[in-house]
Amino acid sequence: MNAARRFAPRVALLLVAIVAILLPVLEPNPASINVAVFTMMYVGLASAWNIMGGYTGYISLGHAGFFGLGAYTLGLGVAHLGIGPGYGPFALVPLAGLLTGLFALPIGWIALRTRAATFVIVTIAVMFMLQLAAMNLIGLTGGTGGLSLPVPRWSGDFYNTPFYYAMLILASLTIAVSWWIRRSKFGLGLLAIRDDEDKAMAVGVPTRQFKLAAFVISAALVGMIGGVYAYYVTYVYPEFVIDPLTGISMVLMAFLGGLGTLTGPVLGALLVEPAQLSLAYNFGASRLYLVFYSGVFLVVILLLPRGIVPSVRDLTIGWWTRGGPGRAAGPSPGPSTPAPGNVVAP
Repeated sequence: MNAARRFAPRVALLLVAIVAILLPVLEPNPASINVAVFTMMYVGLASAWNIMGGYTGYISLGHAGFFGLGAYTLGLGVAHLGIGPGYGPFALVPLAGLLTGLFALPIGWIALRTRAATFVIVTIAVMFMLQLAAMNLIGLTGGTGGLSLPVPRWSGDFYNTPFYYAMLILASLTIAVSWWIRRSKFGLGLLAIRDDEDKAMAVGVPTRQFKLAAFVISAALVGMIGGVYAYYVTYVYPEFVIDPLTGISMVLMAFLGGLGTLTGPVLGALLVEPAQLSLAYNFGASRLYLVFYSGVFLVVILLLPRGIVPSVRDLTIGWWTRGGPGRAAGPSPGPSTPAPGNVVAP
């Protein structure tokens, strides 16, 4: 039984990976691949945001600014380097992440001197400052007129496929980085900061350096995803690439799946984004999909404050504690037994 419990997640992960890789073959419909592109995009965005917001407990609502920075970096790089349509612009995606991370360094150095609600306000202010800068630096960004990118040479039913694989690679990279951080000494320090920053500092955790590193890594990953998005839509407008709703979506998906867990943001994105796109396609003019976001937020806050993954984990632990099929029910946990809520979900 223990072996089955140990290998079941690996088998499930392998099956999910196979389906994700073969999806354009299994479902070649361009509309379906378009949904898959945006779903993979938000899997990466929610997981990247979780490195900062979930592991350290510092809730940022301004990560849409880094998404826009990555989009503008790739767009400007393509224009100034004279890179034509094709696969060439994808080579600039790492550059978009690098420059976004460098830009996030001074922002994080200042913003992370604050905590709690003040930090949230600072990140929102930075996002709107970046949006206003993009609107007013007309000579650099094109202002409200936007910035155009070359249209890829490929077309027809194959058009979405390269972007799907690009987003899949970035989502996988983000999940791998998140997994490595969570199991490293660095990740242990971040979780200690989330639990009690003052105590973490007292036992020798370099809290300021750890927080700043998480902030920069999170921003760089978001910037790379923003670069691929810019090439996918072939234009960059300040209102679209630096959109508060993009930042809120990352937060919602992480909270829904399970804040600070590895699989929670992935699950949240897989549940929310396809539903959001369906509502946007059918009721976009009436903006009813915004009501959907509000409703999901209320459900999460009222019914699943810890998210789906931790809640299911707690139920599973309770089930095993009480005794599953073929097992004798054990004694009830005493007052000294740790509550299931103290167990960190995967």
